[in-house]
Amino acid sequence: MGLKKYYFKNQLEAGTDEAGRGCLAGPVVAAAVILPENFEHPLLNDSKQLTEKQRIILKPFIEENALAFGVAFISELKIDEINILQASILAMHKSIEMLSIAPEHIIVDGNKFKPFKNIPHKTIVKGDAKYMSIAAASVLAKTYRDEFMQKIDMEFPNYFWKQNKGYPTKQHRDAIRALGITNYHRKTFRLLPEQLKLEL
Repeated sequence: MGLKKYYFKNQLEAGTDEAGRGCLAGPVVAAAVILPENFEHPLLNDSKQLTEKQRIILKPFIEENALAFGVAFISELKIDEINILQASILAMHKSIEMLSIAPEHIIVDGNKFKPFKNIPHKTIVKGDAKYMSIAAASVLAKTYRDEFMQKIDMEFPNYFWKQNKGYPTKQHRDAIRALGITNYHRKTFRLLPEQLKLEL
């Protein structure tokens, strides 16, 4: 099943997606991408279906061939302040704002979004597996976020962010249990399954 080029033909359409929503640490990152009509790459698919190697190959290709792209980070502090859903939408808005061309239509991965500057939008569940521009945005969001997590892994190597990218793996949770949390952890998230039962 190939990805569709656009939701509306003959409109400048931006696809947007985020990465890192389910993580316990680090920012949520969103990207927005406007692709040219003739865009093709055999690897392009929903970033969750791709290997890290494939995403790394796609990233420069998308950046060089897109008509415009933007990538925005929202920190764990802001996530704690406004909640992860609002932070994800804010990241998407900021990434759209960074586009050098204003889109005429926006397609969004997922089912939650707030209107951006009166530009019509359509939310699409599993949009990153259906539309090229959302798939491209998902690749950029994920690769930029992974790079960031690898960078902060050097600062806190005991949490294995290089491997788990901040997701709630057993290894990550064991490290939180043993060492406590860092300034990159999201304080409002349930970081450990037994958190509710901890003796204070």
